[in-house]
Amino acid sequence: MNYQLEIDVSPVYELLDSFMLYVTRKWISNLDIGHDWIHEIDGRLVPQQISALRQAAEWPFEDYDVLYAWAYSRGAASKVTQFLDELESSSLEDCFERTRPFFHHFTMEECARIKYGYTPLLRLWYTQYFRHTEQKMLPLMIENASEKKMLESKMDIVALIEYASGGIVIEDIPELETIVLLPTVHNRPINTYCFYKKMMLVQYPVDVPQDSEEEPPTVLLRLTKALSDPTRLRMLRFIAHEPKTMWEMQSELSQSREMLMHHLLILRVAGLLRVHLRGEGTERYSIRPDGASELQMFLESYIRL
Repeated sequence: MNYQLEIDVSPVYELLDSFMLYVTRKWISNLDIGHDWIHEIDGRLVPQQISALRQAAEWPFEDYDVLYAWAYSRGAASKVTQFLDELESSSLEDCFERTRPFFHHFTMEECARIKYGYTPLLRLWYTQYFRHTEQKMLPLMIENASEKKMLESKMDIVALIEYASGGIVIEDIPELETIVLLPTVHNRPINTYCFYKKMMLVQYPVDVPQDSEEEPPTVLLRLTKALSDPTRLRMLRFIAHEPKTMWEMQSELSQSREMLMHHLLILRVAGLLRVHLRGEGTERYSIRPDGASELQMFLESYIRL
């Protein structure tokens, strides 16, 4: 597995993250920002703006893979305003040519729909929300990315990706050449990934410092929530010794795929789960020992044993 690793920091990715989360409400119940963030944003916008943004909820979720590819192709240092200006001024043919290296199947019609549909909405989102919060998040992402870059010479690439993402394990994936690590704040504590022709983007969460030491650490709350359900405990026991597929868990635990996905997300959020990625989208799951050991550490630290 001879992969090239890039560690990329750009507010453009965070713009897309926050827009996607507001529009789709995806994972929102398991994110630190939660539903209160949605209500806060709704309070800033007039009904016409909410309606305009929410129309994108009906569009294919795979559109965001294209938007992330456009952000990557324009460079790590790209400012949000520069990205939006270029997106508006670029010809449809130029956008299409920038996209082709990333996808096996992509049409000019799809390119037109995404360019002309999302560009004005992203501008609206930047003006009404993102420009007010960008400078608070960017230093956190830069600092975290610098730490990961320092570890590049000390750790194997696969081990560094697992450490940074809190559980994504890259196995032998044919044709994969480049892995790009992206720190993110809005998505915390979820790690996400998307595949392209020869590249993979991995977004990993950057935790925000807590305001008060008297409050239980967020990590401890995630762990105790994940371990409070008997089904999730049985899942951890089943995958403790070797990685298992979704089908194997369904057979052993007599759970529907939808319910298993719900439990797996909560375990991933808590840092208790490894996701092993192979070619053709194959996923297997195993317990993450580092995550399990953190429970005792955070519990003892908080209650001051």
